Amino acid sequence: MSQRILQKSHQAKIFGTLERPRLSVFRSNRHIYAQIIDDTKGVTLASASDFQISNIKGTKQEIARAVGRLLGGKAMKKKIKKVVFDRGKFRYHGRVKALAEGAREAGLIF
Repeated sequence: MSQRILQKSHQAKIFGTLERPRLSVFRSNRHIYAQIIDDTKGVTLASASDFQISNIKGTKQEIARAVGRLLGGKAMKKKIKKVVFDRGKFRYHGRVKALAEGAREAGLIF
């Protein structure tokens, strides 16, 4: 199966609402991005990437954890506490797992 079909079949099962928006993760070979999305309106409520934390040096997993903490902090400021985690086509391992742990450290519940 192609990556696109896997992603679409996975995304069809995960839907974010205003009460519990979707935390979507994308990673490339060099960078990691995350955003909190309200799928009912199609609006991004908060986003974070490793471009926003250029002062942190370390492994890719350490940077991913910092991105998760940053996104969690932005979500808390907007009074978002519960989210649905959408890992997309990526396994829950390595940088994706580190980002999720960082978001939990910041106070997000999923």
